[in-house]
Amino acid sequence: MIIQSLLDTDLYKFTMMQAVLHQYPGAIVQYRFKCRTPGIDLAQFIDQINAEIDHLCRLRFSAEELDYLAGLRYMKKDFIDFLGLFRLDRKYISLRPSATVPGEIALDITGPWLHTILFEVPLLAIINEVWFRNTSQADFAEGERRLAAKTALLRDAPGFENCRIADYGSRRRYSRAWHGNMLPLIRQQLGSQFVGTSNVHFARTLGMTPHGTMAHEWLQAFQALGPRLIDSQSVALESWAREYRGDLGIALSDVVGLEAFLRDFDMYFCKLFDGIRHDSGDPFSWGDRIIEHLKANKTDPLSKVLVFSDGLNIARVMELYDYFRGRCQVAFGVGTHLTNDLGPTPLNIVIKMIRCNGQPVAKLSDSPGKSMCDDPGYLAYLRQVFNLPPEPAA
Repeated sequence: MIIQSLLDTDLYKFTMMQAVLHQYPGAIVQYRFKCRTPGIDLAQFIDQINAEIDHLCRLRFSAEELDYLAGLRYMKKDFIDFLGLFRLDRKYISLRPSATVPGEIALDITGPWLHTILFEVPLLAIINEVWFRNTSQADFAEGERRLAAKTALLRDAPGFENCRIADYGSRRRYSRAWHGNMLPLIRQQLGSQFVGTSNVHFARTLGMTPHGTMAHEWLQAFQALGPRLIDSQSVALESWAREYRGDLGIALSDVVGLEAFLRDFDMYFCKLFDGIRHDSGDPFSWGDRIIEHLKANKTDPLSKVLVFSDGLNIARVMELYDYFRGRCQVAFGVGTHLTNDLGPTPLNIVIKMIRCNGQPVAKLSDSPGKSMCDDPGYLAYLRQVFNLPPEPAA
């Protein structure tokens, strides 16, 4: 079966889950799957996907896995004890062929946030691998050749010795086997330029550093949890700081767009958080704006890190590193370009939170076409509250 460990997911799922346990254990949420790649017939493989989900819901954390998590400085004992009792429950998943679009699947996850938060990454990995094992033949030799060319580009370029990347590719990987094969190779080829992976299972088994803080869903949920919609980002960041007391201090900037984020990310947050992550929109202009904002709020940009993670390849990593060299610290999370580049075209699939406590929530991306919400009226209201223009056409 595809997923063999509940640790086979991104670290930020556990960091968010711990905060949910401590602060919002009763919140009820809904997630929805979307395939943005046109013409993909996933419905023909729905029985295989169902079998993989059934297996996923039989998994438990082992004592060794719990010991590993307990050794991370920011994990609390009560959370580890909770995970010792935890299992994913199949009743929270609804999967069926789409009633409106032939070939598409309708996948929703609805239930307590605390008990559904770990579904997203393994479900996406399952759907990816089921698709690719039925529609292509794995060519690891080609993947290794392409990987060697990428790492050589970064490793051998003068002046890029301190340019470092991490693997962020769990959810859209070609397969679990390729992921596990690729990581030791990239570490061998890049040395200190490769700093770890977002995947907790491979971080544990391969002795790598796990990376991650928060995802969009953390800030989205506060559109329903916060006292006022206009305060949702500030309350989400305050709640994060209350949980981690300065640790895991990378804020995500694009849940309701950069302009609204900068209005909320005041001097207190500029000084409190270690950095900010980019995940949509033009990264160069984004970084320029962030640096200007930090300076305007009496914060030295050189003391902060800008994390770039939006559809990166090695060439773009090097362009960004060179552009921001000497102006701030930079870090890079590279996903699909590492974990799904063996020949076949990767799928563009996502699972996003669309409701919390019965109310719609949304991400208003800085990239056209990436917003996801089932309530157009709420999207318009969200833009009105945050004083944002209508979304441009994709």
